Amino acid sequence: MFKRNWTKKFGKSEIFSKEDSYCQNVEIDMVKLADGQTKTYSESDKEYGLLILGGKCSVKGKDFNYENIGERETVFDGNATCVYIPRNMEFTITGVGEVSIAVSKCPSNKDHKPVLIKPEDVIAKELGKPGWQRHAMFVLDERVEADQIYIGECWIEGGQWSSYPPHKHDDDNMPCEAQTEEIYYYEFDKPQGFGIQRVYTMEGDIDETYTVKSGDFVEIPRGYHPFHSAPGYKNYMLWIMAGKNRGFFMTTDEEHAWLNK
Repeated sequence: MFKRNWTKKFGKSEIFSKEDSYCQNVEIDMVKLADGQTKTYSESDKEYGLLILGGKCSVKGKDFNYENIGERETVFDGNATCVYIPRNMEFTITGVGEVSIAVSKCPSNKDHKPVLIKPEDVIAKELGKPGWQRHAMFVLDERVEADQIYIGECWIEGGQWSSYPPHKHDDDNMPCEAQTEEIYYYEFDKPQGFGIQRVYTMEGDIDETYTVKSGDFVEIPRGYHPFHSAPGYKNYMLWIMAGKNRGFFMTTDEEHAWLNK
C-alpha cells in the first residue's frame, strides 16, 4: 500500500523507511516537539532535508548552529524554512515552542555543506492552466549542492488538479526524463477537507486511487500521479523527490499530452 498517515503525536514518527517502503532512495520521519524537547540524528551516509511545517526550532551540529528558525504557524502561512544537512553530520533539533518538522533522508556518498534556506530564499511559481493551477514553492532545489534530495511545496485551491496533465519520472532518459522517486504529504485548510490521489502506470501493474486528508502521505516509486483537491478545500502538498538528476525532468501521459498544447 502506497498510502500512510501521521497521527501528529509528539516525538519522532517514522513514516517511510527503506526497509518497509517501495521507495528505496527517500525516507521520511515526522518530528513534533514541545518547547525544549530535543531529537538527535546520527545516521551514516544519509543527507537530510528538515522542512519546518509550523513553529520554531533550533538545529545544531558540530560545524553549524541555526537558532530560532521558522517563521510560519501553519503550512498556509507563508514560505517554509528548511535546513540541508550533508551526510555523516550528527545534529540535534530543539523545539522553541511547539514545532512540527518533516525530516527527509536520502542515501549520500559525497560531502557537502550545511545550508539554511530561509523563507525569502524560496522561489514561487504559478504553474498550470485553469483547472490545474497551483502555487508552487521550490525550497531545497538545484541551488543547494546535494546528492539526491529535492524538496518543494504547493498550495492548490479547491477544485484544481496538480501533477496534471499526468506526468511521470521513473525512466533514466535524460534530458527528457529522470529516474526519480517521490513522496507527497497533504494538509487541508479545514479538518474535513480531502483530495483524490491516483498512482498508475501505462503497463497497468500499478493502478491505485486514494482519498487523502490532512496528515496523509502517498509514496510514488514510479508511475503517473495526478492529484485533485475537492472543491471548497484548499490543499497544501509537500513533495520530496530523490534521484541523481535533481529537478523537474518528466514526461506526460501520451493520452493526455494534448492538454499541454
